Amino acid sequence: MLGTALGVVLAFSLAEGSWEWFSTYLGLTLLAVVLAFGRVPVRGGGGYGWNLAAYSLVVGLCVALALAPALQRWDWLFPMAGTRAGCVQAGRYESLHAQAALGDLAGRDAAALAYAQERQARVAVDDCLAATTTRWLPVYALGTALVVSGGALVWGRARRRG
Repeated sequence: MLGTALGVVLAFSLAEGSWEWFSTYLGLTLLAVVLAFGRVPVRGGGGYGWNLAAYSLVVGLCVALALAPALQRWDWLFPMAGTRAGCVQAGRYESLHAQAALGDLAGRDAAALAYAQERQARVAVDDCLAATTTRWLPVYALGTALVVSGGALVWGRARRRG
């Protein structure tokens, strides 16, 4: 129970800004804790449906935390063509904004301007992709929870027959 609460707190705290690879570590660690100490609910006891839902949703949360940085960075894993193009446009805007903010100073050091533009553009693109990833993470978490629930139901039926 404490691990679940910790997972929720970490999920909310990591949902600000760009998803970093540390969330993959956290997600995998929490998933390992759930799989090592948690047990798939067995049919027959009281509250089976609630127990199975809770177990599945926690596993889904762990998987979503683990996948978030990859979803943000790899378009083959999370193809969101329109969003990715929009994020690139946001990066271009921030690059121009950085140049405008420096005004007359831009002519004095072209390398510094290029660095500032690249940095601002990267931050804007990362924040845009992170926001989109955060919006879609519940879908991935719920999908994982449904797969886990379905697998547990099938496994439970097979176990009762065998």
